[in-house]
Amino acid sequence: MEKKQGTILRFALIFIGIACGFLLVLAQIIRLQTVERQHWLSLAANQEPLEVVIPPRRGNIYDAEGRLLAGSLPRYMLTWDSRVEALRGKNDTLFYNNIDSIAVGLSRIFRDKSAAAYKEQFISAYKRRDGRMKIQPAPVSYTDMKRVKALPLFRRNKYTSGLIIEESHKRIKPFGNLASRTIGGIYGETGAGNSGLEKRFNKELAGEPGLSERRRVAGKREDVTIEEPQNGCDIITTIDANLQDLTETMLRRQIEAIEGEWGCCILMEVGTGEVKAICNLDRTSSGEYREMVNHAVMRYEPGSTFKTVSMMAALDDGKVNFASDTFRVYKDGWSYQDTRIRDAHPADTVYHVRDAMAVSSNIALAKIVTQSYDKKAQKFTERVRRIGICDSLPCEIPGTQMTKLADPKDMSTLAKMSYGYSVEMSPLQILTFYNGIANGGKMISPIIVKELQRNGKTVQRFESKVLKQSLCKPSTLAEIQECLHAVVWDNELGTASVLKWQGKVVRRKAQSPLVHIAGKTGTAQIFENGHYTTKHHRIAFVGYFPEEKPLYSCICVIHHPHLYGAYDAGANCGLVVRQIAEHTIAYTGITDSEELELPYDSIQKPDIMGGRQRNVSRAAKGADLKLPKTTEEWVVVENMQQRGVQVSKDVMPDVRGMAAMDAVFAVEQTGLQVQVRGKGKVWRQSLPAGTKTEGLQGLQVVLDLR
Repeated sequence: MEKKQGTILRFALIFIGIACGFLLVLAQIIRLQTVERQHWLSLAANQEPLEVVIPPRRGNIYDAEGRLLAGSLPRYMLTWDSRVEALRGKNDTLFYNNIDSIAVGLSRIFRDKSAAAYKEQFISAYKRRDGRMKIQPAPVSYTDMKRVKALPLFRRNKYTSGLIIEESHKRIKPFGNLASRTIGGIYGETGAGNSGLEKRFNKELAGEPGLSERRRVAGKREDVTIEEPQNGCDIITTIDANLQDLTETMLRRQIEAIEGEWGCCILMEVGTGEVKAICNLDRTSSGEYREMVNHAVMRYEPGSTFKTVSMMAALDDGKVNFASDTFRVYKDGWSYQDTRIRDAHPADTVYHVRDAMAVSSNIALAKIVTQSYDKKAQKFTERVRRIGICDSLPCEIPGTQMTKLADPKDMSTLAKMSYGYSVEMSPLQILTFYNGIANGGKMISPIIVKELQRNGKTVQRFESKVLKQSLCKPSTLAEIQECLHAVVWDNELGTASVLKWQGKVVRRKAQSPLVHIAGKTGTAQIFENGHYTTKHHRIAFVGYFPEEKPLYSCICVIHHPHLYGAYDAGANCGLVVRQIAEHTIAYTGITDSEELELPYDSIQKPDIMGGRQRNVSRAAKGADLKLPKTTEEWVVVENMQQRGVQVSKDVMPDVRGMAAMDAVFAVEQTGLQVQVRGKGKVWRQSLPAGTKTEGLQGLQVVLDLR
């Protein structure tokens, strides 16, 4: 009996124990679900894999010849993880055996503090197990990153050394301010384009981000790549860096001379619509000139450059007979309704149509338009719209403005409109119209971007569009072209011809002995404080060359020259276009066929690739060829002559003509990375020769072979 009672007692105690345990578990569950709920939820969230976005590399922007206009320069943030367990093995010998070398190396590389200071910083972090410590407060260059990785201990992987390298990209422009308003810029915080091509093609340039997942690897959190980023597309523009530099130089020289408020200049290929150069210069408060506003795509009153539009409309409508009609002008002006119209070159005389355009007579144009469209002012604007200058102008530059042409409210407004007031056009739109005249009457859209490429392969190609198959009748076009010829080549009347003093020619304006130019001057008073002022003007010249077979069109506009009397559009803007035309013809090699003939030997000798001089001489000797002796280490052979190539760590060398292997070696001496495309020898390099490479280390240079 006693034994049975003892058994029951033990089972009762066990049951009570189990019940108490169950109640304790239940109580803990309730506690976890209520009191400690938020704590454990946050802890669980921290333990979940964390997705991290991997930013792609932003695409580069190149000129038409493959020279880099804007690119992403890699920068590297260096940190050190003091918690790496591998450093603490064998009584911390790995760390302490290398810390002196690391400290000395970092002091020599960055020159910001002593080796002792670096050593103290590392040891302090190591003892406290601080986690990640910044070796440098800001990202460093590719060259410095490679030098740090070469230090003892840091040569090992990050799981052993603790060195962590995070790559980012900085936007750079090797040509500095050249065409900067067209290329555009990016926001520093987001990296998104904020102007120019950077803004217009932001999505294509930005690429697609990748994805990584932050996981625990060997007791530490590491980013494991799940999806690789897709780098942005590269943009191949129509801009020619050499012509762009030439255009800016000529504009800058003249605008500084006459102290203009701002100026712009555009150079375009007639047949393709490709913009080879587009320059905008604004005067700063300090008196310097910089690219600040893209005036080329903003509309202004065109002044007398609009007279060609007015004359084209009247001639094409049969309102004027080019051969026989004449128009009387007056020295003291001509009153029309409530407006007094005056000429810039006052005279009491009679002009034929050609002469009226050559001398740019406001009175003659006002008479032509008001008599042709008397009491039907709307008919004039309708006719002008049919020419096509008011149609939408496709352009890759954000903010491009369309022509503003409202129906005149009265005949007085119509008279002013005939010579370029009460109408607004952008310089790019004006040039597009004159380019159509040079192109046989076909007006095509300007283009600034030729291709989008990814990894050297074309993703999208751009071509100009036909805006107007024919601006006017062929007979009208021929008459307009004769007028534009007279503007430059009529030495008695032409506003862009010559300057005379006491009957003698003392200076040529747009006239050039090297290339024939045809075009039109334009001068407009500036509307300020509710009225037009005779003190402030905007001057322009727009034309094309060579006149016999037009290849290029060009416009130059300068706003408000401060120099007294500098309102002669032909002498200032015409001169700029003339200088651009002369240098463009020389640069592109447009000349007589006799001058293009090569010496017999130059086309009979085999081609020799450039490189190290000793290798080139050996190749020439093997082919039984004699080359002039030279002491240069690196050479390029051109027409059996050796050109020396300077190879240094600070300047981008000219490797055109070199074999791929030698060219890559020469470029890598500067710390730049190299991408080779094609076969043969180098014929084009994306970074211009002579560019200072300090701070550019790690930038990728493209070498095209053929």
